[in-house]
Amino acid sequence: MSFLNPKQAAVESGFHWYAVYTHSRKESFVASQLEGRGLECFLPTYKSVRQWSDRVKELHQPLFPGYLFCRFDYQDRRPVVMTPGVLQVVGNGKSAIPVADEEIVAIQAAVSSGLAHQPWPHIAIGERVRVVHGTLAGIEGILIKFKGSHRVVLSVSLLQRSVAFEAELSWLAPIQEHRQVTSGVGLLNTSPASGLVR
Repeated sequence: MSFLNPKQAAVESGFHWYAVYTHSRKESFVASQLEGRGLECFLPTYKSVRQWSDRVKELHQPLFPGYLFCRFDYQDRRPVVMTPGVLQVVGNGKSAIPVADEEIVAIQAAVSSGLAHQPWPHIAIGERVRVVHGTLAGIEGILIKFKGSHRVVLSVSLLQRSVAFEAELSWLAPIQEHRQVTSGVGLLNTSPASGLVR
């Protein structure tokens, strides 16, 4: 008889990733509480240098302030929403909306790659590229240029938040895709907090 580790069990059980909205600066505390309850969490961070009058300190800040990701069965969400520091689970006002697995996998790969990365305004347009070399091979995102270097932007569509990581052009290949041009279409409400459910 073979046993699954908790992550494999979560995948095979059909659990989904959800974005959990927390009190400000409580992301790490909430993640540790949820993990203590046996839940799988992902709190992506980046290095930030803060300078005070007498010292300089390198801090690890959340890539998506106020949010972390947790994989669980939404029908059994009580242990999540009752955790101290949790405000709500992100959704459409009636029910939670899972975060796409490929978005979580892409951001996990970018964060663990060791490449420089930082929060970035959500981008929905631009040339899509695929990383074909290095530790992030297979990851897809949008190519931008910033301060003389090229970066690939990965997004969490549900949160309308993104992260950019540095990339060499030689690592990238364009993705050919059919684009449909629409006009007169806009977001009626772009506030992440507007889509919170409990």
